[in-house]
Amino acid sequence: MTRAVFAIPGDKDRRTGGFLYEATVLRVLNDMGFETAHLQLPDGFPDPSARDMQCALAALRDVPADVPIILDGLVFGAIDPQGLAQVQAPIIAMIHHPLGTETGLSPARAAFLRANEAAALAHTAQVIVPSPHTAQVLTQEFGADPETITVALPGFDRPTRSSAPVDPPLILSVGLLAERKGHDVLLDALSRIRDLDWSAAIVGQAHDPLVADKLRDQCRDLDLCARVRFAGELGEAALRQHFEAASIFALATRYEGYGMVLSEAMLFDLPVVSCHVGAVPETVGGAGLLTPPDDPSAFAAALRRILECPETAAQFSALSKTRANALPTWQDTATIFKTVVQKASP
Repeated sequence: MTRAVFAIPGDKDRRTGGFLYEATVLRVLNDMGFETAHLQLPDGFPDPSARDMQCALAALRDVPADVPIILDGLVFGAIDPQGLAQVQAPIIAMIHHPLGTETGLSPARAAFLRANEAAALAHTAQVIVPSPHTAQVLTQEFGADPETITVALPGFDRPTRSSAPVDPPLILSVGLLAERKGHDVLLDALSRIRDLDWSAAIVGQAHDPLVADKLRDQCRDLDLCARVRFAGELGEAALRQHFEAASIFALATRYEGYGMVLSEAMLFDLPVVSCHVGAVPETVGGAGLLTPPDDPSAFAAALRRILECPETAAQFSALSKTRANALPTWQDTATIFKTVVQKASP
């Protein structure tokens, strides 16, 4: 008996935080015996063609009225609200962060997505978010009913640590080559600490080819290519090796609805340098140094502080370990999904 449908656009096994979250929850729900079907929607979202929209709405309308649909946020934020209103099955929106808050959007596009997502929220039975911060944004800026929102923090598998930090110290950053991830700020910051001994790796696929090209040009113009490596997208084993080799995790992000990679870094006891934006403060807690966004000078100072002071690095490493030990498991996260599905079921 199918208990729910998880509707995800394109390849659900893409190695980015939101897709890893959803694919893992889908797998664990089924492992728990809570049968949840995968419904693959067109991969054009959040910028669907007319045909993408037509196909997605048709697929959602085909779901039986007694089977709740967990609808991925890339689709939910861009879906036609009037079309969504015609879907008979209860809708559970899975919103990592509202699409209109994405960095780099034109004012008109951001305004459209904000209005569209607010309208779509009127047609949901329940909403799941990965952080208290996203819940607050939805209630305060989008008019969502707080009684319908449930926070399901990402789960994490506990790695068997065999860390072997390399020399010189490796500064590791993991995130799509997209404007929101702030890799341009990181590069600028690294240019300000070239007097110190370090190497850096930026792991992530080119989400936006123009951004990726600009980052490589910037790296060359700053004369950092001998010390900074763009590693591309890595598989699980290779990414783990990078975490084990690193001494600092650095993400100069401009916004995160949760930021799973920050918690992954803490699972490897890494001091974190990131920015005081979105859900980052509640995710990192005291396990790192947070700077204002778009402030390469402050980011460089934070990196310098950890690189120059072993005692500070050890302090933040210990705080990372403590915080990581309190992270939920994927079974915890899937159990929350199960409860929300049951609540939404007719």
